[in-house]
Amino acid sequence: MGRLFGTDGVRGVANADLTAEMALGLSVAAAHVLAEAGTFEGHRPRAVVGRDPRASGEFLEAAVVAGLASAGVDVLRVGVLPTPAVAFLTGELGADLGVMLSASHNAMPDNGIKFFARGGHKLADELEDRIESVYEEHRTGAPWDRPTGSGVGRVRDYEEGSDRYVAHLLGVLPNRLDGLKVVLDEAHGAAARVSPEAFQRAGAEVVTIGAEPDGLNINDGCGSTHLDKIKAAVVEHGADLGIAHDGDADRCLAVDHTGAEVDGDQILAVLALAMRERSVLRSDTVVATVMSNLGFKLAMEREGIRLVQTAVGDRYVLEEMKQHGFALGGEQSGHVIILDHATTGDGTLTGLLLAARVAQSGRTLADLAGVMKRLPQVLINVPDVDRTRVGTSAELSAAVSDAERELGETGRVLLRPSGTEPLVRVMVEAADIEQARSVAGRLADAVKSALG
Repeated sequence: MGRLFGTDGVRGVANADLTAEMALGLSVAAAHVLAEAGTFEGHRPRAVVGRDPRASGEFLEAAVVAGLASAGVDVLRVGVLPTPAVAFLTGELGADLGVMLSASHNAMPDNGIKFFARGGHKLADELEDRIESVYEEHRTGAPWDRPTGSGVGRVRDYEEGSDRYVAHLLGVLPNRLDGLKVVLDEAHGAAARVSPEAFQRAGAEVVTIGAEPDGLNINDGCGSTHLDKIKAAVVEHGADLGIAHDGDADRCLAVDHTGAEVDGDQILAVLALAMRERSVLRSDTVVATVMSNLGFKLAMEREGIRLVQTAVGDRYVLEEMKQHGFALGGEQSGHVIILDHATTGDGTLTGLLLAARVAQSGRTLADLAGVMKRLPQVLINVPDVDRTRVGTSAELSAAVSDAERELGETGRVLLRPSGTEPLVRVMVEAADIEQARSVAGRLADAVKSALG
């Protein structure tokens, strides 16, 4: 069996790849593995379960809750909330396990399961491997050890979860947002209620789009993967800035008052300077991935902030931050982790802190984001290829070497397999956009030829 867990949980087409039976089985397996690890020792185990608004989340939630309760775990069902809210509540409520049902920015037919350990942190790789192994063992016939009577888990709705999460967000803000007009694109997703409420209670005048989830419209032409609507709305309403979330609101991108995009690298740059000013940027260091724009690295060097780079994936950013005690890290895609206040990327928190910097400084977001100049960067997703052979194909290796010789020291090339989809990402940076496009196009063709 291929590994079920990708870089961000288990994902697939709901009711085809990711079935109710799988959701139930994985949940029971997770409960047994954590029990074996001693997580539940000395007390009755408890889990927090949340989801985004996808229609499939309704039956998958039922399956997860049933699985956990059948394994003797009490369940607090928090309903539709962002991934970072589920992580926060897992820690805040002293739960032994958190489960989030979401496929993040993926299209509506997909869904996913993400497990959080005690404290709201992502499960270690070895625990995920063990869950897979136990799940497969029992899927093929080995019986479960099932509690009976009072040993079965109890299930209740925890309706206070939303209020506790919003209160947490407001408690983090260094200053209010009075006088700001902000457009929020909620991607018809998990933050459609809590994000506008948090911004409004912080003092901002709020205009919302993409805030009417119906179970079918999540990420459909809106949110952080489709910025055209929020760009137009910011200009139309004369807003100071716009914040766009993805379906589970663990990330955000921004738009300045002119309608120009402010990406994750620029958001990190703005927050890094703001946090250093408040003396909360530990070791004057920010953590980012190898996908970060070269312009971000140059800006941080110029400002005297150290940049530590990791492999692509917010889990690797988080691991580096936890290991060395760094306070800020993230990805160009808008996953930003403020480790003093969140255990995972939190798009609402990031947006609030970005808006707070605008309000406190009296400067426009365009001016603040100008601390870095983005070098031309072209990213091409090449679908329907064998992503497992990226590092072993001689043909592809030769094409990359040719591209690197052409770019010299003025650019770079990065090829990486997606952790969640059957595609390979080709990234090229160059001093000139046309050169970047040309090189990226040739490499994309090489990927199709070598791996198709």
